[in-house]
Amino acid sequence: MRNSVPALNALNFFMADVRDGLGPFLGVFLQEHGWSAGTIGVVMTIGGLAGMIATPLAGALVDGTTAKRRLLVASALMMTAATLVVLFWPAFLVTAVAQIASGIAGAVIAPAIAGTTLGLVRSSGFAHQLGRNEAFNHAGNAVAAILGGVAGYTLGLVAVFVLMCAMAVGSIVAALMIDPAHIDHDAARGLGGDEPQRSSRFGIIIQSVPLLVLAATLALFHLGNAAMLPLLGQRAVAIGAGDPSAFTAGTVIVAQVTMIPMALLAARLAQTRGYWLVVLLALLVLPVRGAIAGAITADWVLLPVQVLDGVGAGLLGVATPGLVARILAGTPHVNAGLGVVLAVQGVGAALSTTVGGYVAEHVNYDAAFLVLGGIACIALVIWLAAASRMRKVCRPPLIEASALRQTA
Repeated sequence: MRNSVPALNALNFFMADVRDGLGPFLGVFLQEHGWSAGTIGVVMTIGGLAGMIATPLAGALVDGTTAKRRLLVASALMMTAATLVVLFWPAFLVTAVAQIASGIAGAVIAPAIAGTTLGLVRSSGFAHQLGRNEAFNHAGNAVAAILGGVAGYTLGLVAVFVLMCAMAVGSIVAALMIDPAHIDHDAARGLGGDEPQRSSRFGIIIQSVPLLVLAATLALFHLGNAAMLPLLGQRAVAIGAGDPSAFTAGTVIVAQVTMIPMALLAARLAQTRGYWLVVLLALLVLPVRGAIAGAITADWVLLPVQVLDGVGAGLLGVATPGLVARILAGTPHVNAGLGVVLAVQGVGAALSTTVGGYVAEHVNYDAAFLVLGGIACIALVIWLAAASRMRKVCRPPLIEASALRQTA
């Protein structure tokens, strides 16, 4: 165990860049090869939809297999192969197939890491390790963004492809350094803890009211959140607020750096106060972020807006898998449930750019930020309305274990 947990930390660091693929660099690369903006959007949407559909199935696969390390290695290899295919053969059909493969591989990574983590540290150490997972993940994203920006500027976009391949190699090495003997595969899918064993029927996922509340809340959160960053960049271009590339890079770096301490704080709060407070704080931040972005157009607004983005995303990055594991504890479907929740919140994120873009086009950017912040308020209302039910499943692990012993 002593070597497996540091290997898990390294896995989260290196896999951060691999999981997102080329991200915004893909669009720039394809544009340099004569692709239109519309065609680029179509091929990226195809990959996103493939990932969204595959996520619940990937979670179920993680629950049912003892080869979690192999899944992670296979996902990293598939992402790397898809990236290299696009580099050497950027035709539409080839790129579309590569994006589908990337979407499916990326869908496996989140539940596979969550399941591996739960199997290594069990439910008692899950909240703490989730904070470390997310901290290393955001550190990896920040480092990759900085290195990718520098490499792309000095050596050209091919260097970005090389960087992603190097990160993939690091993630594979880290995954193989995790000792498979240290992974409790029953614990990894929600069994074997202090919680009594519950129904093994897969339908328990969609019958769980707390899980549905969480999914609906996160879908609305991401519906309000996902479009804010691209709209910030678009408004910067529209009003001529400095270099758009530097502006966009700054937004990513500020948010990722903020997420590191917030992930550690979220883990601490989850252990001492429970997940309900963690989610509440994240929901409170987003309307404020929208209000600030809508009211202020100066360049310096980047700092508070993206700091708040880091606060919200850093908190939810820990709370989402942790709370799903709490809700489905005692069933063998924790990772499948996480896949369902991630897919539902992905729908919200996918619709966010459409809603925000439509309001920005027909009214203005300021109104778009306010509308997105208003959607976040609806998520907050739902979470508060379900407080009595959700607090029961959000209790800290020590309090929950005590309650279970008293009722046993």
